Amino acid sequence: MKEIIDFIVLIILYVFILYKKWKVKGKDVLLVNTTMYIYLSFVLYFTLMPIITALPFIFNHPYIPMNLVPFIDVLNGRGDFARQVVLNVVMTIPFGFLLPLVKENTRILKVVLYTFLLSLFIELLQPLINGVRSSDITDLITNVIGGFIGYLIYLIFKPLTTRVLNYIKNR
Repeated sequence: MKEIIDFIVLIILYVFILYKKWKVKGKDVLLVNTTMYIYLSFVLYFTLMPIITALPFIFNHPYIPMNLVPFIDVLNGRGDFARQVVLNVVMTIPFGFLLPLVKENTRILKVVLYTFLLSLFIELLQPLINGVRSSDITDLITNVIGGFIGYLIYLIFKPLTTRVLNYIKNR
């Protein structure tokens, strides 16, 4: 329920600032940027929210540093490792696909770098915003793999997405 405040802020930001800015650039830009915005909003929902209601309490719990031993869960047989890996990869596939559409001429190294930075941002903030969540180098690695896979999917579908966006642009 606390997430509603975050979503209201995201909607206000979109309606009063981003929508107007993107609409002027064309229907194709509006569609791609709005899709990325919705995607990133859901990433925030699943990884960090509630944010706004948690801000007054960020220093009320200890900050647990990131686990820097890759894949320690599988080595120790803890938890639902396979599920976590799959979810982390799947979570960033759309980012790797959408980023080159949002920012034209984006190459694989930039997609990997931006996916890494997005994941690092999330991993460092999780224990700060919510004392229950922890951060893990494995999540960072699997998120980057997901962004890489998303970029490969983008390359496969680039001719189709180009045609669709050109159609929307000229409509």
